[in-house]
Amino acid sequence: MGCGRVGSTIAHILEDQGHSVAVIDQDAEAFRKLRSGFKGSKITGIGFDREILIEAGIEHAEAFAAVSNGDNSNVIAARVARESFGVQHVVARIYDPRRAEVYQRLGIPTVATVRWTADQMLRRLLPEGSETLWRDPTGAIVLAEVACSDAWLGEKVQSLEETARTRIAFIARLGEAMLPGPDTVLQEGDVLHVVAKEGDIERIAAVFARPSAPGKGGH
Repeated sequence: MGCGRVGSTIAHILEDQGHSVAVIDQDAEAFRKLRSGFKGSKITGIGFDREILIEAGIEHAEAFAAVSNGDNSNVIAARVARESFGVQHVVARIYDPRRAEVYQRLGIPTVATVRWTADQMLRRLLPEGSETLWRDPTGAIVLAEVACSDAWLGEKVQSLEETARTRIAFIARLGEAMLPGPDTVLQEGDVLHVVAKEGDIERIAAVFARPSAPGKGGH
């Protein structure tokens, strides 16, 4: 639902991967964003209207993305797709990050556009600290990318985990993800990802950012 830049891009990618796609938009002019060779269905109408959804094939759909420019429309459509038609994979784009957190806790997967973009920009301006990449529907557990001080370089992952009282879920190293073992040593450029309780992330980030690691001679 929604044939703006995001919706049309998703439609093209899914079609290129061999999926059949239907796109819904209130404005028929919006379909001009689709390439001329697009083979999917184009349905003009309100994306949370049951009849429009049925016309688009919602009863046989495996997934539904609500990416119109209205938060309320996206959430209503996502709920209808999930609760009325039993679509398993549903996601809604939300502009207001405060709403996104509420909907996430209600079990509606959301992508908070403005917050995500701002976080990505800030991550490059201020690489220290942590960035939440995922949270479970209750909001209690998060997957976060946590910046690590160079003072930890050469130390074993296990040492950092014990000091921070956490577990490193995986490391992104040279563009590839790897699962750390007991003898894995931290290298320059490693990006560490931690799964922890949301309330513990600030404490963990503080340990990761400490000026020096054990055995490095610092305080």
